[in-house]
Amino acid sequence: MSMHLRPATADLENPLYYLENMETVVAWVADHHADLLLESERACLRGFFELPRPSRALLTRMVMRRGDLFRADKLSYPELESPEADALEELIAHRWLDSDPLLALDELFRLFTLAELRPAFAPVLTQAGFAKNLPKARIHEALQGTFTDARTLADWFDQAMAPVVRVNQMALFDRVRLMFFGNLRQSWSDFVLVELGHHCYEQVEFTPEARAFSQRSEVDTYLAMHHCRENLDAGVPAAEVWADIPAATDNPWLTSRRDRLLLELGRQAERQGERELALQALDASGHREARLKQLRLLERMKRFEAAWDIAAQWGDAELSNAEAQGLARIVKRLAKKVGQSVPTTPENPEIREFTLILPQTGGSVEMVVRDHLSTPEAPVLYVENTLINGLFGLLCWHTIFKAIPGAFFHPFHTGPADLVRESFVSRRQAQFDQCFAALNDGSYRQKILATYAAKQGITNPFVTWPVLNEELLILALDCIPAADLGVLFERLLLNIREHRSGFPDLIRFYPEVEENKPRYEMIEVKGPGDRLQDHQIRWLHFFAHQGIAASVCYLRWQDSGVTS
Repeated sequence: MSMHLRPATADLENPLYYLENMETVVAWVADHHADLLLESERACLRGFFELPRPSRALLTRMVMRRGDLFRADKLSYPELESPEADALEELIAHRWLDSDPLLALDELFRLFTLAELRPAFAPVLTQAGFAKNLPKARIHEALQGTFTDARTLADWFDQAMAPVVRVNQMALFDRVRLMFFGNLRQSWSDFVLVELGHHCYEQVEFTPEARAFSQRSEVDTYLAMHHCRENLDAGVPAAEVWADIPAATDNPWLTSRRDRLLLELGRQAERQGERELALQALDASGHREARLKQLRLLERMKRFEAAWDIAAQWGDAELSNAEAQGLARIVKRLAKKVGQSVPTTPENPEIREFTLILPQTGGSVEMVVRDHLSTPEAPVLYVENTLINGLFGLLCWHTIFKAIPGAFFHPFHTGPADLVRESFVSRRQAQFDQCFAALNDGSYRQKILATYAAKQGITNPFVTWPVLNEELLILALDCIPAADLGVLFERLLLNIREHRSGFPDLIRFYPEVEENKPRYEMIEVKGPGDRLQDHQIRWLHFFAHQGIAASVCYLRWQDSGVTS
């Protein structure tokens, strides 16, 4: 496969579609990341394609399953159209499988049933004074101190047992999976067992310069961080994991992953009573959540002066609403402890609201209010989070899909992998500046409509195609001023994870009103018993500060007896 070819996805009608998709992954990595693989690894991947088709399919099935040990009698895949034993023999002959692996006690108990294990260990258990009818978990517990070394199957059992094989190259397949997905969170099933053809993906230009991994050492760093996270999740003490955290790198997206790892290590360390270590980890993490956690921990440790100094420095930074809210609460408490005056914060304006009492029709509250308020002169549409996000996605399409390291790993991304990471905007700042310049010079309208026409149906994390249509876009572009779009998009970029949601349900347009007057308003609908969520309140306060018309409509049903 050469760099300019784009891999195809398998047809699910093909019983071996999973093999086709695995071959796509292996070929893509062998092509795009050949220089990051050792010669022995490249030879191994070439050998994969040289195996007979049934053997490749069986190996794929084993790689996709959990663990690297398998009982030969449990491998049943009729679609191979060849005996599994023949495929196994081929894989063993080419050293893809170890036919006589050493097995630890834990592995033995995972592979075999109680009925198979009990006779083998009955003499030992009887001699130790244990009952013959112990459950499997108790037998395992009783034997742990006695059988500490790994043994072959023949050494574990006197009688012949079902053969066990171990996949020899699981580490290589994990490395391939990492270089394809850009993470190890996704399993093979996320690609190999799904139909990708029903999506239409943006064609990102894959150049050597845009690769996430430019050196093999960066792949090794990621694998080391993944191992650290696995240990944390398994309950290994944070102090032990801390010693294995890889050093910081100059790779921005790896730095982002390291920041998240340090955040989690800080959390675990605090839970384990290692407060000094927790502070150290949180201080080393650049993750935005680490800052508030560090302040709260210092506060709990009664280090009020240190917390105050950090809070004062942080207060000068550009914060999302949630961060600003959390910081303000901490500062208010700290001020009393350090004898400082509480910084004044601007009062949030009141949120406009009104109540409608309407007959119950069986429709959703949003649609009932929409239909009641809408007129030919002032149409009301249900858009929720789709309109502003969609306008942003269309205007900034090429920036969102800019091929930079750590953003795209393969041709099947619905959006950049670093979309909600800290550095998403800063790494594309110049391109976003150009998008906002289009709002200032008036060219944004043509750009949005042209992108809408050119990119129909292509996946974009901000664009919901079934909702957007040309009529809605033109109406929105006619009625929403460029200045308003600018402030809305700026807030969206301040914290994409947090700010992509919380927009009001409805938007009412006034296309016949003079251009120098407000020509739209947003309306959040709340039915009986429903209340505003925090992220909705923050958007409504933002609208009020910016002079954007927005309100909350509380819908009550006639004759329902429900008034609040």
